Amino acid sequence: MGKRADNVTGTRQRIVEAAVALHGTIGPAATTVSAVAEAAGVTRLTVYRHFPDDGALFAACAAHWAAEQVPPEPAAWARIGEPFERLTFALTDLYRFYRAGEPMLTNAIRDRAALPAPLREAAEAAEAQQLDLLLRPFHARGTRRRRLRAAIGHAASFWTWRSLCHEHGLADADAVRLTTAMVSAAAT
Repeated sequence: MGKRADNVTGTRQRIVEAAVALHGTIGPAATTVSAVAEAAGVTRLTVYRHFPDDGALFAACAAHWAAEQVPPEPAAWARIGEPFERLTFALTDLYRFYRAGEPMLTNAIRDRAALPAPLREAAEAAEAQQLDLLLRPFHARGTRRRRLRAAIGHAASFWTWRSLCHEHGLADADAVRLTTAMVSAAAT
């Protein structure tokens, strides 16, 4: 019975790793169960035995990928009271994460609409919480708050990092200085 359990666990692991590899190369929207099965060396039926729906496979894939990353730490950001110190620390943390996970993040964020609703909604909620955490110490209201929220949201966006660093070759530290300056201009 132990050998069978090991085989089942090994098969499940191969399926998850195949899904991670495909999501990281062609993206979640283009990844089919047939492609996952072929990459894992199993049949489609075997994939469905382990993952009865797309949501289960996506969740396992996301958990596997995330376990290999060093995620941003919003709790550490929250311990910093000064608005621009918090923002600089947070952007440095986010940009480090973006750089480390760039291929997967590019595809996963690009294909977000194709993700199962619970995963998509969780990602959107986490981003909104991070934005609120970064905006909070500014104590802004009205038009100034809207400007700051837009500037901070843009600075914290994966696509902003990707444009500045991946496409235009800035170092992460230079991108942090540039986006922090943009937020500073919005704060006045």
